[in-house]
Amino acid sequence: MKIATYNVNGVNGRLPVLLRWLGEAKPDVVCLQELKAPQEKFPEQAVKDAGYHAIWHGQKSWNGVAILARKEVPQEVRRALPGDPEDSHSRYIEATVNGIVIGCLYLPNGNPAPGPKFDYKLSWFERLTVHAKTLLAQDKPVVLAGDYNVMPTEQDVYKPERWVDDALFRPETCAAFAKLAGQGWTDALRKLYPTEKIYTFWDYFRNAYGRDAGLRIDHFLLSPHVAGRLKAAGVDRHVRGWEKTSDHAPVWIEIK
Repeated sequence: MKIATYNVNGVNGRLPVLLRWLGEAKPDVVCLQELKAPQEKFPEQAVKDAGYHAIWHGQKSWNGVAILARKEVPQEVRRALPGDPEDSHSRYIEATVNGIVIGCLYLPNGNPAPGPKFDYKLSWFERLTVHAKTLLAQDKPVVLAGDYNVMPTEQDVYKPERWVDDALFRPETCAAFAKLAGQGWTDALRKLYPTEKIYTFWDYFRNAYGRDAGLRIDHFLLSPHVAGRLKAAGVDRHVRGWEKTSDHAPVWIEIK
């Protein structure tokens, strides 16, 4: 079973890229972030024509998350992170696919930091951590996939000294990720590639992709049931080089 996560940075504007990649990579399940489309504007028919059933939580101009599945309809569990009924951002959707609970997330960027946006990032992170603990307690196979907007260690960022004051790399952010993972989750890519340079995002500016000046901010956290079945993982970084593509590349895992 191949599960992927991809921040598409606008699902309609990047639709040709998304469809091309789906046809090439053929993942069984896909978590999408940054749809940047209201609920009624999600390209359901095009996705269906590509062979995928979808559930999604849209939002005009910003945010937005979706789960696609190739062989069955994702069974929606929730479309918001618990803990703040006033939170209107479309950043989390959860479903069951083939017996696995899939949580698709788009964690807040948090810049500028310090400030209200950074406070929101940390509070959202804490809500995610609380919910993740309840998922582990259910003793089911769980995958939490998406754009976490955090580089967990210096290994995950090009020239880390330039990022020390950024919300994606501040000590509070890295500590929040470590606290979450410390519940018993496995960072899939680091499990298989503990020392390799791996990036999932390259800015549009200053030829970042050409210089390989990237960040690893898209992650898979696996519950113990799934971690023991992990057999492969990778980044389809060539997709970042396509025309009119997202600044993220698709990331994927394969489980037995």
